[in-house]
Amino acid sequence: MNWNLGLLPPAASTFAPDLDRMLYALIGVTIFFAVLIGYFILYYSIRFKRSRNLLPPPPTKTFVPLEIAWTVIPLAIALSFFVWGGKLFLHEYSNGPKDSYEVYVLGKQWMWKFQHPGGRMEINELHVPVGRPVRLIMVSEDVIHDVYIPAFRIKHDVLPMRYTTLWFEATKEGQYHLFCSQYCGTKHSAMVAEVFAIPPARFEQWLEGTKPQASPVEGGDALLDSLGCRTCHRPGSTAMAPELEGLFGARVALSDGSSLIADENYIRESILDPKAKVVANFQPVMPSYQGRVTEADLVQIVSYLKSVGAK
Repeated sequence: MNWNLGLLPPAASTFAPDLDRMLYALIGVTIFFAVLIGYFILYYSIRFKRSRNLLPPPPTKTFVPLEIAWTVIPLAIALSFFVWGGKLFLHEYSNGPKDSYEVYVLGKQWMWKFQHPGGRMEINELHVPVGRPVRLIMVSEDVIHDVYIPAFRIKHDVLPMRYTTLWFEATKEGQYHLFCSQYCGTKHSAMVAEVFAIPPARFEQWLEGTKPQASPVEGGDALLDSLGCRTCHRPGSTAMAPELEGLFGARVALSDGSSLIADENYIRESILDPKAKVVANFQPVMPSYQGRVTEADLVQIVSYLKSVGAK
């Protein structure tokens, strides 16, 4: 069933129908109670209007079942919407399927940059396949931005100095708007991109028909050499620093006794502020690369480490 009713942008993702159903259910419940309460207000205003011959009202009686009913019923309705919305929220803001097609997103005043796994870069345009989950790994180069695609019913902050993720699966071929919904400066309203959802076969043709470029994995591999990272992090040597191969996705024990999973944010922080979380049994001797690498460089390094990460 199409729940759009012409009131919303086209429903073009797997999230859209469920979110639309909840929205229309909320509107329906709101209209029902608004009409019901309005009716009783009008009825009793007329029924008990002021009159010179009005007799004193009878003593007030408490009807306990009615008191319980108009407390429990609204509470049950509110809790049902809370649970319904919570399930949709957890599903939408999860990491998505493991086989999702990953695209890195860089937000910058006032433009969007998209990096595909094969190396293809796009500016203010994003091509995605229909019927395949797509995970956006996002970071800002300056201030807070926000990815908002109305047709997909998705929205998420894009933060400086921290990766955030968002996933979706397009269900309809077409061209859709991508807005920045977080005020980010004088040209905020011009920070608009277009999302092109195309069939998988055409998407593969689009990728193959582009000019060959170095993939993020290849770029990250080259950066590790040019920055001298392998001098200390070389395979088979754990004297000065832990190995990079197998690091991403593995649990890392820290010098303070805690541990964590090595994800995108951990890798990024370890490069820019290596003393923030020191690995157990190693000294905090790694220099900071703040100012020496860009967000685009960090994306490539993270991509490479993911490719050789824990299986």
